[in-house]
Amino acid sequence: MSKARCHTEERGGAEIRSVTRRIAREFAQGGALPQAAAVAKRASVAFGVAAAVVAQAAAVVALASAVAFAAEADATRTAGAPIAASGDACFESFVLTREAASAFSRIALDCVAREYPNKPGHVMNDSAEVRPPAELHPAFYGCFDWHSAVHGHWLLVRLLRAYPDLPEGARMRAALERSFTPENMRAEAAYFLQAGRQSFERTYGWAWLLKLAEEVRRWDDPRARAWELALAPLVEVIVERYVDFLPRQTYPIRRGVHPNTAFGIAFALDYARTAGDGDLELLLERRARDYYLGDRDCPAAWEPDGDDFFSPCLMEADLMRRVLEAREFGRWLDLFLPGLAGRQPAALLQPAHVSDRTDPKIVHLDGLNLSRAWCMMGIASVLEPDDPRRGTLEDAACRHAQAALDHVASGSYEGEHWLASFAVYLLSENR
Repeated sequence: MSKARCHTEERGGAEIRSVTRRIAREFAQGGALPQAAAVAKRASVAFGVAAAVVAQAAAVVALASAVAFAAEADATRTAGAPIAASGDACFESFVLTREAASAFSRIALDCVAREYPNKPGHVMNDSAEVRPPAELHPAFYGCFDWHSAVHGHWLLVRLLRAYPDLPEGARMRAALERSFTPENMRAEAAYFLQAGRQSFERTYGWAWLLKLAEEVRRWDDPRARAWELALAPLVEVIVERYVDFLPRQTYPIRRGVHPNTAFGIAFALDYARTAGDGDLELLLERRARDYYLGDRDCPAAWEPDGDDFFSPCLMEADLMRRVLEAREFGRWLDLFLPGLAGRQPAALLQPAHVSDRTDPKIVHLDGLNLSRAWCMMGIASVLEPDDPRRGTLEDAACRHAQAALDHVASGSYEGEHWLASFAVYLLSENR
């Protein structure tokens, strides 16, 4: 890439971010325009280097056609950030726009077939198993690690479901076709059955695999039925892993990283209900109650840990709102996070500061801000409209989303190989 083009793209990215932040700041501060809150409800921005900036808040700013930089999608660094206002308008403004979907798809397309760098969670039983990632995992070898490759494919499916006519659609479908072959999935399933694989990707990668299967199952597309059949052997193995492991897991894992039990159960429960797997659903609900129903006074003031990408307290609450009837959940939440109505604890409601996005552990905190936001939105969605905790959670979700969405495409692969999936889940779930 020429120096002139690099300079143009860097200048373009800076200008886009400046515009986005200025608009978001006007909304967040209430603005001087009386229609700001109404406009914010439907406004969003997707921006990127070498991509268009589309601002749907025409009543607030004259960005009708947007600022555009060259059209070469493959060379882009992209991210999406909704324009937000305080209160309900801010909460309801978090939507996945077509422009943002294009931007996020390009991030995933850049990594799902990118074999290196790679961090395999591979136990080698002998020298014959010293093999490159694409041989070990013919479908899910990209995006730095197995679970990120899985949710990178989930991202492509969800975006195609939402916007079938994306400019990147042909490339997205081609990537899925290459991965979702019966041969590839049989090989992925066989890997789990080999010696030394009992805890491979437990339960984070398991959960994302079932979320991928759920998304394919929900997709009304002719190719999705073939891909669902191809995925079936691997899905069967993962379901068997849950059924075998959870009865033996005496204590939940609560820390805010990959093995978090609440996350693993939550996504698996979504799959079980979509797939009509009643036995799996009953097991997951029973273990959720066993682990969490008696919890009181979650120590949320201690959050976050330095490399969290989940909030232990919010992830648990986001699971329990799936398990308990709404009134029972409200009473449970009173005891579990008793300070919420009074906007406490502050540590839970303020976004985490990310000091270095080139550090693979510190950048986890961008993911924490995104997952906190989706948990808060999910929890708020089952509370009564006049419940003061609902407003507290909605406001905090806005702050967390604003803090993170601008950094999904930081230019550093440490974050770019996974953060787009968190952003898409936030912007497209609970809609």
